[in-house]
Amino acid sequence: MAVTIRLMTIEDYDAVYALWQATEGVGLGRADTREAIARYLQRNPAMSFCAWDGDELVGAVLAGHDGRRGYLHHMAVRPSHRQQGIGRALTTCSEQALLAEGIDKAHLFVFTENTAGQAFWQRAGWYARPELTLMSRDIRRVQS
Repeated sequence: MAVTIRLMTIEDYDAVYALWQATEGVGLGRADTREAIARYLQRNPAMSFCAWDGDELVGAVLAGHDGRRGYLHHMAVRPSHRQQGIGRALTTCSEQALLAEGIDKAHLFVFTENTAGQAFWQRAGWYARPELTLMSRDIRRVQS
């Protein structure tokens, strides 16, 4: 059966979350609850995609923008379906959706130890930004 790609909806959440959990190199946290993903999809409609092989979810990418820059999160493809162009197709769908919104530059995050993920993104034309350092703050903890 051929793999089909379609928009991600909140109804896909359980299957997508299970794929993310099973994918090495994907980090999940409080921002990945059903409620948080529902907000993200609502705020960024038509940007995130799922790949299906029949009724089996085999890939997913969460994407959106802040009005200036696009962001891809948690792109994952089931190991049994890798090296078939699914990851590249998912990325292309999200990039085209971002371009349609006037967003012409996107970022993504890859864990330092995820060398396979880094290699995938480099082959797809993405590049590391060694002049930048990602900094984070748990603002809920600070405001408590």
